[in-house]
Amino acid sequence: VQLQASGGGLVQAGGSVRLSCAAAGRTFSSNGMAWFRQTPGEEREFVAAISLSESKTWYADSLLKGRFTISRDNAENTVYLQMNSLKPEDTAVYYCAALKIGSGSYQIDYWGQGTQVTVSS
Repeated sequence: VQLQASGGGLVQAGGSVRLSCAAAGRTFSSNGMAWFRQTPGEEREFVAAISLSESKTWYADSLLKGRFTISRDNAENTVYLQMNSLKPEDTAVYYCAALKIGSGSYQIDYWGQGTQVTVSS
């Protein structure tokens, strides 16, 4: 399984970016997809997740103000992360992942490569 993330780049504060994560290959055990982000010297942190069957979504508490939206296109095997009202602190390498979502927990099945998002002030 390969997860190909794209869409990162340089954007001004207040701007928007849409990240894409295309999955190639069969992910038999995965029932969800997610985005994480990581800055230098910090641990990778959860951003958002979506189930592949019911389109249930989860977001990190700090993003509940609705700036980020995760969505999926099962026909294209692609998951998106729409990021609006970007702030300099959103600058990070964003990673997509295939998940096995259980009751109250998840397990990472596969990681994609990261895509850099840089927000200038």
